[in-house]
This record gives sequence, C-alpha cells and structure tokens, in this order.
Amino acid sequence: MFANTTELLQKAQRGRYAIGHFNFYNLETLQAIVHAAEKLNSPVILATSEGALKYAGVEYLAGLAKIAAEKSKVPLALHLDHGTSLEIVKKVLQAGYSSVMIDASHQSFEKNVALTKAAVKLAHQKHFPVEAELGTIGVIEDHRGKKVILYTDPEKAREFVQRTGCDSLAIAIGTSHGAYKFSGLPELKIDLLKRIQSQVKVPLVLHGASSVPAYLGHLAEKYGASLGAISGVPEEQIKLAVKNGICKVNTDTDLRLAFIGAVRGFLHHHPAEIDPRKILTPARDLMQKVVEERIKLFGSQNKA
Repeated sequence: MFANTTELLQKAQRGRYAIGHFNFYNLETLQAIVHAAEKLNSPVILATSEGALKYAGVEYLAGLAKIAAEKSKVPLALHLDHGTSLEIVKKVLQAGYSSVMIDASHQSFEKNVALTKAAVKLAHQKHFPVEAELGTIGVIEDHRGKKVILYTDPEKAREFVQRTGCDSLAIAIGTSHGAYKFSGLPELKIDLLKRIQSQVKVPLVLHGASSVPAYLGHLAEKYGASLGAISGVPEEQIKLAVKNGICKVNTDTDLRLAFIGAVRGFLHHHPAEIDPRKILTPARDLMQKVVEERIKLFGSQNKA
C-alpha cells in the first residue's frame, strides 16, 4: 500500500522539513531510491514523468513501485510528475498512484485555473491529492522573444489555491529544470517564498532544485568520465527554502548525472564488458549515494 502523499507533506510542513520527490524510470533507479530511504529511515515520494511512462509503460512502473511499497519498511508514495492532461491523470489514477501533478503553468492564469480545477475534481472523487504549479520553473520567451522568468505572485497564489482546491503548489522562486549550464549559480528568492508562504496554507513544492553535489563534479577524476560544465542550486539555499516553507523538493537531474557518470566511468575502465548487470550496478550505487545526501539535506532522515 502506498503512503498518503498529503499526510506526508502535512507532517513535513508541521516539522519544517521536506520530503524528497525522486524520479525513476527503471528498476535500478527505483532500487537506489528505496535503498537510500530505508537506510536513512526516511519517507520518499517515487515519481514518474510522462516521458518515463512513454518509455517504460505505466503498468510496469506502477508494478515495480507497488512491489517496493509492499516490501519496504518506510512510507513510499507514487506520484505523477508534470501531467499535462486529464487523460494522463485518469490513466495513472487507474493504475493506483498516490497523487498527481497537473501542470498548466505555461498557460494563461485562467486556463491554468480551469485545467487544475478539472483535475482536482477528477482526483478528489477518488480521494487522491493534486499538486499544481503557478509561475514558470526556468525561463520562457515573452511576446517579444525575450527570455524571462515568471515568478509566482503571492496574491495570485492565494487566489489560485482558493479557486482550484489543489492540495499542494509548486512555486517559481528562481529554479530551473535540468542542469544549470551557465556560469554562476542560481539564487533563490527566499523573501518571495516567505511572502507566498504567508498567503498559501497548502504545502509548497520546489522543482528544478538540482544541487549537482561536488562528488558528481569529480567523476572525471574518479572514473575518467566528463559531465561537462554544469552547476546547480547551492545546498545552503535549499536548506533556507525548506526552513521557510518548502515541504517537497523534486530531484531528477542529480540522479541522471550519477547514472551516466558511473556508466561512463565503468565502461572507460572495462570497455570489453557486456554484462548489463555489472555495468548498471555502479550506477545504482552512485544514485543511492545521491538520494542519501538529498534526504539529509531535506531533513527527512528518521522521519519515517
């Protein structure tokens, strides 16, 4: 049985820590997340994107997660990440997911309200919670083709939650999806977060918060593999965000970097190896290390 996502987030909200949301797309990724959660006695949210569902199939991924939840001693929830339609929401709810995210953040405010409200009505009929998003995670182009960041407006956030009835809200305070491929580091607007937190009572979610831990940056030295020039959100800023109201932090890019770095490194030293199990084991191990570090960063260790 999957854990109730709302209960996990509300408990985190009261305790001033965050639940780690970790994307998975195959057995090794799932095992890395679950093993780390069990080692540190932490609840976690297992998440699949629409891309992962197209790659592996909702039945396969839901089946893997259900087996993990049955065997695990820590609470595991299963969540749809960035659902874009009511059809995909229906599909995952039928597959037994704990919660869903509906993402119409790139639409107008009114269209975002309408789609989110429809998803909430659909999910709440079966007592499933809905995460929504207001603002843009990363940059978009305005009508002049200029790249801009659309931050979450606190007053609009209050109106949005009231009108849609969503159970949690992903907000835009300066993060971006994927690796930060530029010089300098992103800076989260903690003052804006405080203002949003004062207006919105549902748990707040931070997307695009990859930290790219230092040991991942040293994979070239350790494994003979290069990940390119990348950076991430400084860990101290994530701690501040959690301290000031963030209850759920999404992690995907850090796991991908660990996976590809470990695979590249193994094949660099063992170019003749043809056994996928031997190739993927170092990837699973390094992903587990990433999840452990994130759990500690979010403060959810021993909160199972």
